[in-house]
Amino acid sequence: MSVADKIREVKGQLPAHVELVAVSKTKPPEVIMEAYHAGQRVFGENKAQELAAKAACLPADIRWHFIGHLQTNKVRMVVPLVAVIQSVDSLKLLKTIDREAREAGRVIPCLLEFRIAAEETKYGLTPEEGESLLHSEEFRQMRHVQIAGVMGMATFTGDMEQVRGEFRALRNIFTHLKTRFFPSDPRFREISMGMSADYPIAMEEGSTMIRLGTTLFSERIDTNR
Repeated sequence: MSVADKIREVKGQLPAHVELVAVSKTKPPEVIMEAYHAGQRVFGENKAQELAAKAACLPADIRWHFIGHLQTNKVRMVVPLVAVIQSVDSLKLLKTIDREAREAGRVIPCLLEFRIAAEETKYGLTPEEGESLLHSEEFRQMRHVQIAGVMGMATFTGDMEQVRGEFRALRNIFTHLKTRFFPSDPRFREISMGMSADYPIAMEEGSTMIRLGTTLFSERIDTNR
């Protein structure tokens, strides 16, 4: 089955409120264009240099999501290119994004990344760190970032009940933050969870955004970002 056929097949199964992010990291531009010609416009990258190289040679209407661990010294490269940064895992990073977005004359939608997996190698905030960030005076002074929701990665395991519990935990974090910090803000609406091995469960647990690479591009599942 071609990449285009896989795109159409997956999109045909998605509820209207769930957005597909095609994880294009390591994929060459010609493969991305196969997905593009099938109607896909949202792509996820996890390395700043790779994103910059692809953005320079691919159509301008692609909406790039940065989905990997973002170092503060790479923020300046990423800010002019992205539609969303999904992987905000510290106040320091958010402050850097805000500063660089101000310089670029932009407001960047961001997702707070929470570590819901049992694996210590995963990045992300704890619920307490997320609350502390949103309570901080530094956050209240930011004008060039917009918190649009949450993101998380489940444990890479065959135990689907564990995965389901982790996704449920992220949905509960989202609900708590929505109630406490964003009750009247319709822009805080995204729960980005679910990858190729577990996205049906993620959708059952409330995902609004799934990040698929293997399902679309037929390579091994990469457990690291």
